[in-house]
Amino acid sequence: MAGREVPPEGPEGTPEGLPGGGDDEYRSVVFDESFVRAARLQEYSAQERMYEHARAVRPRPAWSLRASSKPAIALVLLLLLAFSTAIYMGVRHPYQPPSASSPDALRMTVVPLAPQGPVPGGDADQLFAHSPAASFRTGAAGIDLPPVTKTSHFSEAQVMDALTITKDYLVKSSLDPSVLTGGPARAVRVLLDPDLMAQFDQSLATPADDGRHSATGWLVRFDPAKVALADPHVRVQGAMGYAEAGSDALAVSADYVFVYALRPAGAGPHAGDASLFVVRRELHFRLDRDDLRLDRTELQTSTVEAGPQSCSADVAGLLRPLLAGERASAGGPAATDPFATGPAPQGFCATLSPAAQPTPATASR
Repeated sequence: MAGREVPPEGPEGTPEGLPGGGDDEYRSVVFDESFVRAARLQEYSAQERMYEHARAVRPRPAWSLRASSKPAIALVLLLLLAFSTAIYMGVRHPYQPPSASSPDALRMTVVPLAPQGPVPGGDADQLFAHSPAASFRTGAAGIDLPPVTKTSHFSEAQVMDALTITKDYLVKSSLDPSVLTGGPARAVRVLLDPDLMAQFDQSLATPADDGRHSATGWLVRFDPAKVALADPHVRVQGAMGYAEAGSDALAVSADYVFVYALRPAGAGPHAGDASLFVVRRELHFRLDRDDLRLDRTELQTSTVEAGPQSCSADVAGLLRPLLAGERASAGGPAATDPFATGPAPQGFCATLSPAAQPTPATASR
């Protein structure tokens, strides 16, 4: 095909821009049939095409893959650790529903103990040494906890918590010098169940001898205008016990004798004879699971014997000791020994047994 043929429609039908047309400007770029036939087309196979495309993606080195997997492994381990901890805590501390019951009001009895003769006086150490309190321990050390074992529904740790809270209440309400001398009683109040706080506040603000609102049913408190501590070391002896009060609470009983050395207020630390004052407190507590968790308690009953006092003394708000050489009015119920265990007297006053006081021969200065 060396030559050019004339189209059937004649020279006039030659399209513009083709050889033989009106415009020969692009004649040099038009391929003739021999050039087209000589052209050779090559198509890559599928494997070759895959190889070419694969080369466009740069492979990552093996160390990079291992490095990128470390955060993922750490995250998986962290999730497993958190899940295992949640299971362990759920088994060790199973959820307990909050208690829906409210504690009953505290029932209390405060019994003054009247001496049969003049109150013995003398040096505080000598008075202690020649009284039933000679073998007592000092302060909080005298409040021993019983052996602790788990119960049917409470662990050993929960029983220990109940006993510790009870001891804390006894220390704050019987041994704290600020509370003893009429100071703030917040340290005692915060240990009570919130449902008892209103009764506690009313007892301290407006004490009444009605079996519900005696301040001395909650704590030991003296009139700071009349007496002072001759010895800050209170002698203590007693016992504590516990049992289950159903499946959701522990009952703790505490029966302790506290012996105080007192002197007249404002007489100076070494002026005037000291005398002993005995307070026996028999308290019953209830602690449910919320109380154990929040370090508080429910005081249910309180029986207090305290002397020497006069039977006519108003002891609802403050204990009013008879000091060295003072006497109580004649008469009264049968003699009562606060150091002896057993049922508390049923009357509102009792006579202090001579055996509960220091021997007169050693009570002088």
